[in-house]
Amino acid sequence: MNPKMKELRKKAMALPKTPGVYIMKNSKGEIIYIGKAKALKNRVSQYFGSQNNHPVKVRKMVENVDDFDVILTDSEFECLVLECSLIKQHSPKYNILLKDDKGYSYIKITKGEYPRISFTYRQDDENAEYLGPYLSSFSAKQSIDAARKIFFLPDCNKEFPRDISRKNRPCLNYHINQCMGVCAGKVSKEEYNEAFSSAVEFLKGGGKNVLEDLLRQMDEAAENLEFEKAAKIRDRINAVKRIKQKQKVYSNVIEQQDVFALAKDNKNICLMVLRFKDSRLFDSSDYIIENDGTEPETLRRELVLRYYQSGRVDIPKRITLDGEVEDRELLEQYLTSLRGKKCEITVPQRSEQLQIVQLCHENAAERLAQHSGKVGKDIQVLEELGKLLGLSKTPEIIESYDISHTAGSDTVGGMIVFKDGRPYKKGYRRFIVKEFANDDYASMNEVLTRRFNEYEKEKETGEGFGVLPDLILLDGGIGQVNAVKPVLESFGLDIPLFGMVKDSKHRTRAIASGGGEIAINSNKRVFSLVTSIQDEVHRFAISFHHQKHSKRSLSSRFTEIDGIGEAKAKAILKHFKTVGAVKNASVEQLKEVKGISEKNARSIFDYFNSENS
Repeated sequence: MNPKMKELRKKAMALPKTPGVYIMKNSKGEIIYIGKAKALKNRVSQYFGSQNNHPVKVRKMVENVDDFDVILTDSEFECLVLECSLIKQHSPKYNILLKDDKGYSYIKITKGEYPRISFTYRQDDENAEYLGPYLSSFSAKQSIDAARKIFFLPDCNKEFPRDISRKNRPCLNYHINQCMGVCAGKVSKEEYNEAFSSAVEFLKGGGKNVLEDLLRQMDEAAENLEFEKAAKIRDRINAVKRIKQKQKVYSNVIEQQDVFALAKDNKNICLMVLRFKDSRLFDSSDYIIENDGTEPETLRRELVLRYYQSGRVDIPKRITLDGEVEDRELLEQYLTSLRGKKCEITVPQRSEQLQIVQLCHENAAERLAQHSGKVGKDIQVLEELGKLLGLSKTPEIIESYDISHTAGSDTVGGMIVFKDGRPYKKGYRRFIVKEFANDDYASMNEVLTRRFNEYEKEKETGEGFGVLPDLILLDGGIGQVNAVKPVLESFGLDIPLFGMVKDSKHRTRAIASGGGEIAINSNKRVFSLVTSIQDEVHRFAISFHHQKHSKRSLSSRFTEIDGIGEAKAKAILKHFKTVGAVKNASVEQLKEVKGISEKNARSIFDYFNSENS
């Protein structure tokens, strides 16, 4: 707790209810946070009241505040402009800052017998030629990739002519017609350099006249009866056409726009920006920041502001977002002032624009997955599940439970864990129901009670039962949910709890909560995930039940033998594992079982020998 909290709150309560910017400082006088407020008194005093409802980042910031200053403004718009200017000037620790240290991009062209083209951020070779600088690394890389594919240039790390040998086996690129096979001596130095020169001309000229030049060269080669050369040029022409086909027009309606989307897990957030010009994707950027619990609407506002605050002069007419944004009208007004022309913010709900937003979100999820070592589609479906159920955070750890029995006998419970959208079998657990075996609801209550009793014992370890789930899914409907709710309440746990409802054909139909049912059929990915969880927990529980039931049947068979009760029958099965092993055992081997006397062993031996005969 900040020792100056009362003093700071008293100072905040004396502020006017007018627009302005507030500047938080630490004990060294360093600016650690800058914000704006429509009413300074209301906004600033919130920081120094109860900390329970604040995100983690705000609580940390408040702990370090020693003093604050304010600057009054005439309007909320002036307030926003001043806030952006001050943040750009001071780069405070607790403001969202999008760091982009990549700088300009270049295409490097080396010299020598076998020159190469590559992508770089620095001009560090005096003997090389550089094309650029490019503001977009995305477009520079795309251009290099296109040039290599059109002119069949190698993209490997081999050095020529050192690594050229007719004994070499060319790589896959050669066999799929994307490399001329220099390493295996498939082309002469002259042919390579001719193709390389054409590739450089393509990069310098942007490919506008490349088709006409290649067609002319092919015709000349054919007239001179150089049919092999003509065939190679024909292949290059076809490659140009394929590349042009891949440069898909994403929008027939919007020629220029920037599209923003967020993907998040419980640790990080990825902002992805896709930039479109002439209805085509021409650039992309992504930024990973810490997930501090900031609301998505506020987050989008901050991210959009910081993205254009870096001095970009190419702000488009339209900015498309994947969800609602805080201060939307004010943000539009500010971006319009930066652009010098009208700029509008849209949140598409259908048609082509929604598909573009989904494309951006998929890229954000994939980038976040790469950063965290997960799979992009798994992050996406967990986000969608969280939104569908109204969860405050993405459910990375999901526990699911099912009860299985035969007419009330051999009742067991199964607990499975899905981690990051995949089965986490290390977390699976089995329970033998001890008390209310004839009551499914009471059995579920008993299983969850025992699970969280184990949590109380192991929570300090942070492993096994000591880890709490982000979501609990029960195989069943509202009845199972209502049976388990009191368990969570008794342990003081606030874990989202839902049931998985099946139809008359035993197929997943909906998710049940205390207030009713939530249909999931319309979302294929969520439906598929929930179905796989329900099928897996059912399989796990019923397989344990069959195992237990089978052992009980075998045990009851042994109790038919004189002198053998339940305890001795279990000991025999535990020792020999199978009935076949017991049948083949000698009297001496049977006596090795704990609790089995020579008389018992002789009775068992005689029982199975007489049966066999």
